[in-house]
Amino acid sequence: MASPSLTERTAQDVMHSRYVTTDGFMTVTDGIELMRQYDATAIIVDRRDEKDELGLVLASDIAKKVLAVNRSADRVSLYEIMSKPIISVRPEMNIRYCARLFAQFGLSQAPVVDAKHSVIGIIDYPRLVIGWETN
Repeated sequence: MASPSLTERTAQDVMHSRYVTTDGFMTVTDGIELMRQYDATAIIVDRRDEKDELGLVLASDIAKKVLAVNRSADRVSLYEIMSKPIISVRPEMNIRYCARLFAQFGLSQAPVVDAKHSVIGIIDYPRLVIGWETN
């Protein structure tokens, strides 16, 4: 099967799976260890129930909200520093619109979420650019 043309590429075509999922009560120290272990760029914080929303912790959140202000990573839980609710993208979203969304809201990466509200990947600027330029 031929790959989609540059103008038809979607988030699902270029997303990656370098993320981990956990609950918000994990400490930042444990979250960092998970990121190292799985070479992850993001931590997705699970919904507590079906009425809750997903959370997101990036390395930049840890650097700005823990490291820079000299907080103890052993005493800070992920829920204290996560972004919630998050901006996510649909798998079928065209990568041009993903890039516009990132620019409009100052995002560096976003989860790709299916119709069942499950994270199926992560999209970021490097994947957008590489996906756009690859034939």
